[in-house]
Amino acid sequence: MNRQTIGELISEAVAVFIIIAFGDSVACMYVLYDPSPYVNAYWGVCIAWGLAVTIAIYVTGSVSGTHANPAVTLALALFRGFPWKKVIPYSVAQVIGGFIGAAVVYLLFAPVIDHYNQTHQLTRAMGGAAGVFFTHPGLAITPMHALLDQIVLTAFLLFGIFAITEQYNEMAPGANSGALIIGFLVATIGASMGYLEAWAINPARDFGPRLFAYFAGWGSSALPAPDNYWWIPIVGPLIGGAVGGAAYQWLIYPFLPARQRALLSQGVNPGERAAIDPSH
Repeated sequence: MNRQTIGELISEAVAVFIIIAFGDSVACMYVLYDPSPYVNAYWGVCIAWGLAVTIAIYVTGSVSGTHANPAVTLALALFRGFPWKKVIPYSVAQVIGGFIGAAVVYLLFAPVIDHYNQTHQLTRAMGGAAGVFFTHPGLAITPMHALLDQIVLTAFLLFGIFAITEQYNEMAPGANSGALIIGFLVATIGASMGYLEAWAINPARDFGPRLFAYFAGWGSSALPAPDNYWWIPIVGPLIGGAVGGAAYQWLIYPFLPARQRALLSQGVNPGERAAIDPSH
């Protein structure tokens, strides 16, 4: 493994670390305090998560491209030429970043977590305050419905990311503002659909903190979790990312005017190229 690859893996771990350090902290602010500073301002929670993603991109984007999400890494390998040999190392680095981010949140909020559980007569083994680290089904949501939700939500995420980062999309934001728009995309998904099961849309975002919580005393309430829920925020986003990426590549990408002009300048008929391979 060369020095550049090591740097990319560190970058991916740092990106998810930043997202979890801020995101799980705002979850603590939302859940643990009474009254919650966000009790009538849930949009603030969503914005905090979104800006955490934006900050992560600005910090690490020049090194690794800031996938910060195994679903993004997989979709980029499927449709954007990202090397398959890097998919698993990137994903492992992202989970490690999530684990360390959760550890920092625990360092900050452990006394508040314990106070919350004591006040509500809960224990970590019972799942008390577990929601500040990882996701779980919301009101009336079964695990199988949550799987479908995660597929749909992550499809929206990747569809948007592909549009925002597409070089031939003349309506995409400039390079310096793309990170902000991706952050707003994450926030919008949370604001509109987040209560379903806390909008994981990222296997590393859920599994890294879940793994930390398992070792920090939450035990079986974290892994395997009630109804063996732990795998839903992993499999759902991976499928959804592929679906969202495919939707953009098939429904939008072939018809981008800038792409068609580029093909014509190369002497290639856009219609023939799309018929052969709609992803290029």
